[in-house]
Amino acid sequence: MHRQLYALLVVCCIALATSACAPNLITPRQTIETAADAAPAGVTGVFDMQVRATGEQDGNASLNSEVDYRDQRNLTIELAPDVVAALQARYGIASVGYFSGKHIHVTGEARRVTVWFFSDGKQTDKYYYQTHVRVTDVNQIEIVA
Repeated sequence: MHRQLYALLVVCCIALATSACAPNLITPRQTIETAADAAPAGVTGVFDMQVRATGEQDGNASLNSEVDYRDQRNLTIELAPDVVAALQARYGIASVGYFSGKHIHVTGEARRVTVWFFSDGKQTDKYYYQTHVRVTDVNQIEIVA
């Protein structure tokens, strides 16, 4: 009886230690909902996502959880130019397209941002929201698989 109780206690301790060490991962959908609730403030955490699309413009880059970055379910990971350069050096890659299909964890703050529509170069009254995590340090990103 005591051996069974001891074995159960050991299993419980291992389970608690393991869960205490593992970060609470937040999915894109959870991130979007939580960031919307917190707006205009952001939410910090470790964001867990599969990269389904990438983009690059003017030295900046983005990793997206959905194929269409305009999809309301999309979480965008924004990479500053120096982070793009550091990732290229770290992984020996030419572009962030390398991340397409990769499973990543990103540590940071997610914020709901307003994306305005423009017509003839002028901002209209039409807009939609996206949720972004800005990465300013290469160590914020971990490739899981």
